[in-house]
Amino acid sequence: MSRIAKGAIPSPNIWNTPQIYELENRAVDPDGAADAAMRALRPWGGATVLDIGCGTGYHLPVLAAEAARVIGVEPHGDLAALARRRCADLPNVSVHAAAAQDLPLPDAGVDVAIARWAYFFGPGCEPGLRELSRVVRRGGAAFVLDLDAARGSFGRWFSRTVPAYSTREVEAFWDRQGWQRRPLDLRMTFRRRADLEAVLRIEFTPEVAEQAIAETTGLELAYPNVLRWRYF
Repeated sequence: MSRIAKGAIPSPNIWNTPQIYELENRAVDPDGAADAAMRALRPWGGATVLDIGCGTGYHLPVLAAEAARVIGVEPHGDLAALARRRCADLPNVSVHAAAAQDLPLPDAGVDVAIARWAYFFGPGCEPGLRELSRVVRRGGAAFVLDLDAARGSFGRWFSRTVPAYSTREVEAFWDRQGWQRRPLDLRMTFRRRADLEAVLRIEFTPEVAEQAIAETTGLELAYPNVLRWRYF
């Protein structure tokens, strides 16, 4: 059994089926809209970038192409090992097995912190936010990219899968924390119909997944997201 960092919140999709989640990573945002939106707010060329909840390290090589240093943090030990293997030939990348609320980093050493669909889901993530305030230096920025459950078919399927999730409470939480927000109209584009269906089955309950599959034609899905950010 893999070592799991203390206090980690289980991620049922990538933790249980990393091979299928890899298909999802490849499908999400082929236009690069999310990275472009973040770069416009705080470029990371020559910076030290922290990827929180990096999983198998899918985004680390892209970040490393511009950043001076990239640090991946992932609470699932097996996934962290895969991320290290993926970036073995990239000398400016390091990966730590750790949780967002206990980052193994010095104070004020990060210019840009990014969390994509990981940990920072609203109420309850205060310990992780305190860690961001500790590790991001003055002039830096933190970004949280997440599904916008209030919009589109994807949001409706998510709300049926996680009925306890309250968009209103989440928005109120981030408002209180002083973060800014911007909606992003992302999309997922798949090469094969079987890959699309497999991804829907790891994202939703069986009943909702089958409904989503029936409602979706072709190889593309609208994926409404919200980008949140804060300057330090």
